[in-house]
Amino acid sequence: MDTLRIVKTNMTLVDQVEDRLLNYFKENNLQIGDPIPNEMDLAASLGVARNVLREALSRLKMIGMIESRPRRGMVLREPSLLGGMTRIIDPRILSESSLFDILDFRIALEIGICSDIFRNLTDDDLKDLQAIVEAGEMMGNNEYSSISEYTFHSKLYEITGNRTISEFQSIIRPVMEFVKSKFKDLLAPINDEIKEKGDLVTHHDLLRLLEKKDADGFRKALEKHFMVYKILLGKMNR
Repeated sequence: MDTLRIVKTNMTLVDQVEDRLLNYFKENNLQIGDPIPNEMDLAASLGVARNVLREALSRLKMIGMIESRPRRGMVLREPSLLGGMTRIIDPRILSESSLFDILDFRIALEIGICSDIFRNLTDDDLKDLQAIVEAGEMMGNNEYSSISEYTFHSKLYEITGNRTISEFQSIIRPVMEFVKSKFKDLLAPINDEIKEKGDLVTHHDLLRLLEKKDADGFRKALEKHFMVYKILLGKMNR
C-alpha cells in the first residue's frame, strides 16, 4: 500500500493517524464493504507504533466506520451519523440543564417535521397509527406508558423517511423516560391544569387530524400535546 506520511502539527499523533486514515479511504475510493489493510501494514506505512494505530482505529470503530469481521479482517462501513450520541446522551451523566435542552430540541424537531409527515403520509401509515392508538395504554391526563408514547411518536418520525430523525428518537428515549419519571409530581398538576382549560390533546386527537389531512390543525395540536413539557421547562428555568 502507499506510504501514509505523518507530519508534525499541533495535532496529537493519534489525531494525525486518524486524519490520514480518513484521507486514505477517500483517496483510494474505498467503498462500503471494502477491506482495509491489516494493522501491521498500516502501522509500517504510517511509521507509528501499533498501539497508536489501534487507538486511531478504535475511534473509527466507535462511530461505526470500521468493522472487524472473522476471516475478512477490517472492512469499511457507513458510520451512523448519531452513533456517538448513544454513549453520551445518558441521564446518569448529563446535567439537568442538558437534559432539558435535549427535551426542548426534541419538541422543536417533531413540530418542525409536520410538513414532511403530511407529504409522505399514506393510508398504510394511518392504519399503523390507528393500531398503535388502539393498543396504547393511557394512564391519565396526557400520560401514556413508555412503550405507547415511544411507539406512536416513533411512527411519526418514520413517516418522514429520514433515517437520522428516526434514529434520534430512539437515542433520546432514555432522556424522555427519565424526565417523566423524575418530574412526575410536577407534570401531573400541569396536565390537570391543561385538561381544565380544555387544551388536552391525546394521540387519538392527533390521529384524527392526520386522517383529515389537516396539517395546520395537526401542528397546532402537536404544540398543545407538548405543552406540558414546555410549561415544565419554563418552571425549571426560572
